[in-house]
Amino acid sequence: MNTPATTTLNIQALRDQFPVLHQQVNGRPLVYFDNAATNQKPKRVIDALARYYQGYNANIHRGIHTLAEKATQEFEQTRDAMQRFLGAAHREEIIFVRGVTEAVNLVANAYGNAFISKGDEVIISGLEHHSNIVPWQMLCERQGAVLKVIPVLDSGELDMDAYRALLSPRTKLVAVNHVSNSLGTINPIKEIITAAHEAGAVVLVDGAQAAAHEEIDVAALDCDFYCISGHKMYAPTGVGVLYGKRALLEKMPPYMGGGEMIKEVTFARTTYNDLPYKFEAGTPNIADVVALKEAVAFIDEIGKGAIAQHELSLLNYTVAQLQQINGVRLIGTAAHKVGVQSFVIDGIHHFDVGQMLDTRGVAVRTGHHCTQPLMERLGVEGTVRASFAVYNTHAEVDQLIEGLERIVNFLKP
Repeated sequence: MNTPATTTLNIQALRDQFPVLHQQVNGRPLVYFDNAATNQKPKRVIDALARYYQGYNANIHRGIHTLAEKATQEFEQTRDAMQRFLGAAHREEIIFVRGVTEAVNLVANAYGNAFISKGDEVIISGLEHHSNIVPWQMLCERQGAVLKVIPVLDSGELDMDAYRALLSPRTKLVAVNHVSNSLGTINPIKEIITAAHEAGAVVLVDGAQAAAHEEIDVAALDCDFYCISGHKMYAPTGVGVLYGKRALLEKMPPYMGGGEMIKEVTFARTTYNDLPYKFEAGTPNIADVVALKEAVAFIDEIGKGAIAQHELSLLNYTVAQLQQINGVRLIGTAAHKVGVQSFVIDGIHHFDVGQMLDTRGVAVRTGHHCTQPLMERLGVEGTVRASFAVYNTHAEVDQLIEGLERIVNFLKP
């Protein structure tokens, strides 16, 4: 399925940076395999939050006192860090949001309402999270546009021939994920973008599951919008980034009105602020934006190549072990994946599997993973999903496998 990999990282030293990992759950050492939902936070990120609140808690941009200037400096340094992290040409192309959900809704409303009309077509894929489905459904309902879906193959990969056939002069926007949250499939995102541009469409990429694992260069990809969530890349919850090409962002009307996104307000009219502040109405999530910079530094210091190599080693090891358990069926067998594996056990409900693993200290995700249409396509109600981060170990995989074997032996007739 994937090329075997080995790792040279000092995993124990990395684990020592994550306070939450050093605890017992139900009397057993915690094994945390729910990283695709949210991963844990290194102490440097937690310390950054504490430093802000303990040392320079103040609102940003408009204050002239020392604390406000310090807070503004730290906040804007994160914008610079995210510009480098994503490979954006301009710092003004980095918009802070709560996460991918808000980013997609921002584009669906600000871009979609202005540039998508009755009879136009929006293409998404059958691999999408609900957050990259529902906003486009709402847009199409408002505007009278048509929503089309790229089919998914049995392997969990996109049918690229079908995608090309869907493209037409009416296609105005394509919105797809870089990596599937349910299956770990890495989509051929550059190929998707190129084909969409040839048809005259703009492209939004949901990078929530890619940010901590895959190299991202928005300039090389030539995507029009790219969005990430901090909580899936070792940063706090409630903070994320929308990248947009400057020319597009300039044309888009604001998504929200209020303070910060204005230059001048009278009761007769309002003049909007320049980028990026036009899309950052109200007091932002200052502390978590500041801490996001530390998460980026954590990833950069390890290197995404080393992270991917380690996680791929875990994935290959897990797949090999799962295939030895009677009744286990792998869901999602794409040729190119990140460290995510979904599976079901014949005759045992996925919720029961998750609960029984929890009694042994093993945290996995069960259910439809906010991808109900994908589950229906694959013929399952839901799955058990194990997802890996840089701090996970092969010994932890052994604990997962041992737990699954006990469950199968106990419940099977």
